[in-house]
Amino acid sequence: MIAAASLFLAACGKKPITSSSTGFWDHTILYNLSQFIIWLSHVFGGYGMGIIMITLIIRIIILPLMIYQTRSMRRMQEIQPQLSALQKKYKSRDTATQQKLQEETRKLYAEVGYNPVSGCLPLIVQMPIIWALYQAIYRTAALKTGSFLWMQLGDRDPYFILPILAAVFTFISSWLSVKSQPESNSMNAVMVWGMPVIIFFTAVSVPTALSLYWVISNAFQAGQTLLIQNPWKINREREERETAKRDQAKAKQRAIKKARRSRRR
Repeated sequence: MIAAASLFLAACGKKPITSSSTGFWDHTILYNLSQFIIWLSHVFGGYGMGIIMITLIIRIIILPLMIYQTRSMRRMQEIQPQLSALQKKYKSRDTATQQKLQEETRKLYAEVGYNPVSGCLPLIVQMPIIWALYQAIYRTAALKTGSFLWMQLGDRDPYFILPILAAVFTFISSWLSVKSQPESNSMNAVMVWGMPVIIFFTAVSVPTALSLYWVISNAFQAGQTLLIQNPWKINREREERETAKRDQAKAKQRAIKKARRSRRR
């Protein structure tokens, strides 16, 4: 779906966006978005600030979706030990065993209310937004030639500072998410170390305006993760639950021993 959307939007043209632009994408989406960014730029003092403000507005709008994703991820983290146990139980690669594994996994997901698709929703929502932002800036003369600090918004960051910041905030956000998981695996390592690398090299090759969007967006994501998915709080609560379970198990064993001694008497 993302690839198809990208191909469709890429074919929407490269002509400058003006008030005379026509069509749903060029006029309704891109022109109005560019004018809104320009208005924000006048209000907050510069085109760079306009990009920052539109980024914050977008992040606030999709915040409920991100909270939903975070809660789904927490459910997934809590059942990770059970998933690992199922994978060990049904480790054979024959068709029947794999079908049984999928069936048991679906049952486990249903029990905790986890939807595997939830992790993709923020990405699917943000892809058209990122592309619209890119085209609105690149095809609007005022934004493309605008400046912010040492950078031209339509050109790449000559000192790679924004790509580095985007990668750093991506790392922090990913690290915070993984730190709250009860078990670590190779996919966690790929997410923590791989995503910042991908973001860095992507940010290096795109206009500064888009790199700025990623810096602010990922910084917002890191702060959001720390507030909503605080790993130290989650791990402390998990340890308290495990301690309570062990205490209950010990109390149960003591009660059983006591009952057995009473019977012997």
